[in-house]
Amino acid sequence: MRLLIPFAAPPATARAPADWTQARGAAGPALPRLAALLAQRVEAARDPGDACSLTPPHERALARALGWTGGDGRLPFAARAARADGLDSGEVAVALATPVHLELEMQQVRLADPARLELSEQDSRALFEAARALVTSAGFGFAFGAASRWYLLHESLAELATASLDRAIGRSVTTWQRPEPEAGRIRRLQSEVQMLLHVHPVNAAREARGLAPVNSVWLSGCGVAQHERGPAPAIDWRLRAPALAGDAVAWGQAWQALDAGPIAALAAAAARGEAVELILCGERSGVTLRVRRRPAWQRLALRLAAPPAPWALLESL
Repeated sequence: MRLLIPFAAPPATARAPADWTQARGAAGPALPRLAALLAQRVEAARDPGDACSLTPPHERALARALGWTGGDGRLPFAARAARADGLDSGEVAVALATPVHLELEMQQVRLADPARLELSEQDSRALFEAARALVTSAGFGFAFGAASRWYLLHESLAELATASLDRAIGRSVTTWQRPEPEAGRIRRLQSEVQMLLHVHPVNAAREARGLAPVNSVWLSGCGVAQHERGPAPAIDWRLRAPALAGDAVAWGQAWQALDAGPIAALAAAAARGEAVELILCGERSGVTLRVRRRPAWQRLALRLAAPPAPWALLESL
């Protein structure tokens, strides 16, 4: 059994002591199943990093499992998503162009969570079709995957480093815009698309209904599709929404549900002697934990020993 848990530690916006006190209270004092699993584990690998990398630790972990190569911000998740949407990009580089709402604040422009846009397929298709002529006239391929997923196709996207949505949501967009030489053409196209979307009737209708307008697209996951040389682990995303929202209480409650469900299943499998791998990823780094079979006397000693508290591990991610 292999399980990947993104956002196992909350982002920096929820790292204040008071937030951690709330999170711990919501998740219970010890996360007992995770503690029991950690009591049996061997740390197989750490993925050290920082919170400023374009690719977050959980995407790095998934790329390693798939056997991909590529630098920071240059892993072809867009091509993988396009394939899942039934689009074959072949040898052409792809970027995921997510319809988003940029919030203009006093000192910054912030990327709102696209999941909160409530963007229907009808509205998304209308905005996509409005942008199609502009995008294709600039020499890019343009494809519709789903309401929240549009795709750009062009050879210049092969080496374009971009920040994952999971990095940029809720933060200033300028933090994640790198001065890449090949980015100038893309940014000009984005600016033109923004102007087009600003005056589109769909956005006027959305605002009349109290919904945020779609006023930009966020590019991510650029690259040419790569062969998947290994199976993807199971991924549990339940910590993502509360972590991105900085909601420490909801994040702790989600951890409690994880502990009672998937983590309990892993611990039970490990107790049966099955091979178990748990990948915990935070905002900065990740850790892969593999449980090894121990002699009976060691298993008894571990059961009698006080289980380790998992919070130190989570705080280190």
